[in-house]
Amino acid sequence: MNSKFYIKLGKNIKFYRKKLGLTQQQLADKLGISLNFMGKIEVAFCKPSLDTLIQISEALNTTVSNLTKF
Repeated sequence: MNSKFYIKLGKNIKFYRKKLGLTQQQLADKLGISLNFMGKIEVAFCKPSLDTLIQISEALNTTVSNLTKF
């Protein structure tokens, strides 16, 4: 997958996170990952594994499909 995919994915994660009123720290805590890693996912500096993406979607009360709709 190209970097445009991960940029759009990060923006969607941020959108759903903010929709729930969560900070990056709160989402990272729910997922058991570092704030640094969470921030890097949102700006497409790091690519989440499929397992992490599933955990993110569950924490944001959405689906992986919704996070990857562009």
